[in-house]
Amino acid sequence: MDFNLDWMYVFLASYTINLLYISVFYHRGLAHGSVEFSVRIKAFIIKTGPWVIGLDALTWTCMHRMHHLHSDTKHDPHSPHYMGHFSLIYGQLLSYTKIMIGLIKQRPNYTVIVADLNSEVHWLYRYKLWWLPYLFHILISYIIGLLTNDYLISLAYLTGIMSHPIQGWLVNAFAHSRGYRNYNTPDKSVNNLFLGWFVFGEGYQNNHHKFPQCAKFGVKWWEIDLGYFLCLICKKLQILKMPVQNEINKKPVNEAS
Repeated sequence: MDFNLDWMYVFLASYTINLLYISVFYHRGLAHGSVEFSVRIKAFIIKTGPWVIGLDALTWTCMHRMHHLHSDTKHDPHSPHYMGHFSLIYGQLLSYTKIMIGLIKQRPNYTVIVADLNSEVHWLYRYKLWWLPYLFHILISYIIGLLTNDYLISLAYLTGIMSHPIQGWLVNAFAHSRGYRNYNTPDKSVNNLFLGWFVFGEGYQNNHHKFPQCAKFGVKWWEIDLGYFLCLICKKLQILKMPVQNEINKKPVNEAS
């Protein structure tokens, strides 16, 4: 029997593009500076990010930095310990929307957190055209279906490129509640091995909260971090620099009692 795996390759490609933006560009780059970009590349990321993954770079960065500032307290924009695991799906959207409105209205309690980015909320959101990137990808998906005569491939593209709300929910909910700890941190972050493997290192929240400015999220040999491999590829292509890429390897890993 001939099994057509083209849909899987398409899904993996679009899923990887999504996580390249989220895990490498937005998270390790814009939010923490563990990878660095030239002024031109940073501007490119901020301008293209909403079109690629449907999320504003400034808002996402502000939200993530607030998460680190108030991790697992009532001020955390997406803690499962205050929102609940499943209500967090909607709660993180409400927080994202609230932060975006605060940034658009130039409220200092939000703008000061991302002042170093020297940017503003993307025009798509300032003009309430947030739906355009989603329509854009639906059209691309439809065209892929027409060209291949295979709408499974079409669906694979769409689910891969638009996968972050589910990725984000899984990491926010279960990498702060279900897993093991390498370090004693003041929050409830844990390392969830499944999410670490399949969400490109993002599931190693305990490691990350201990060393937020480190590009490599995995510490132990089995903590595979595909996001870090993307960093290495981007470094080879001169898309970014990694000034503190080896910092985490110099730290002890048995602090947890």
